[in-house]
Amino acid sequence: MRRARQLKSRAERLSAPKKDDISPKRAPRSPAFSQALTNARSYAKDPERLRQLFKEAVKKAPTIPRDPFKDLWAYFQAMLRLIRAYYRREYRNVPLQNLVMIVGAIIYILNPFDLIPDWIAGLGFADDAVVLAFAVRQTRQTLDDFMTWEIASRDRPAL
Repeated sequence: MRRARQLKSRAERLSAPKKDDISPKRAPRSPAFSQALTNARSYAKDPERLRQLFKEAVKKAPTIPRDPFKDLWAYFQAMLRLIRAYYRREYRNVPLQNLVMIVGAIIYILNPFDLIPDWIAGLGFADDAVVLAFAVRQTRQTLDDFMTWEIASRDRPAL
């Protein structure tokens, strides 16, 4: 229980944006997250793999408890939409390192056997929330720009 409180507290601290704090040294230290980032590099180069990742994430999203993610859920959803728009070539204004971070976070969240296995009640998604908070903090401007683009795209008249 104490570990859950520590991880929850860390997730809350990481979700708060800090202008000057974008150092990779602040990344969650986890072999599973490092592996997710390594895998994300190959996903970022392959639209079909991104499509499959998107489909898998959309299928799993309804089963993920929202409580550990709190204010991050909207950004999680935006990450999924950005991945879809990217593999469809509808939106490409994403720095490669940010795309890798976003894809890596999604891969980590989908992995049920990460730092803390997802099936452990009360704790299983706490590490996922920490990773998501970190990824959002690192890519917030890219995600905000994407959401602005989405709104502008909806407002454009169809030709």
